[in-house]
Amino acid sequence: QVQLVESGGGLVQAGGSLRLSCAASGSFFSINAMGWYRQAPGKQRELVAVITSGGSTNYAGSVKGRCTVSRDNAKNTVYLQMNSLKPEDTAVYYCNALWRVTSYANPVLSWGQGTQVTVSS
Repeated sequence: QVQLVESGGGLVQAGGSLRLSCAASGSFFSINAMGWYRQAPGKQRELVAVITSGGSTNYAGSVKGRCTVSRDNAKNTVYLQMNSLKPEDTAVYYCNALWRVTSYANPVLSWGQGTQVTVSS
């Protein structure tokens, strides 16, 4: 099983920056993709950014150019650097990881508990 723990959320003024971290721990063979999602009050959870084990990335259009996802495979940690934050970025941010317990096992998706990001105007 994989446990994901997010950190780095908080309150920031519009135009400010935050860096989120998500560390994976537990027993697994490999972690493939890791990603960040967010959920604002009354809205569905949406993709923010995802990064594969090889470093390929994909971003939501709303954050492209303002956010950078990165990954330290040695530490099993994914980061989300968010710049030029807007009030509409306010949400609970969740990380997830697609991992395998063995090389031949089906991939499993796990989620962290989330970290609150609040951007004031």
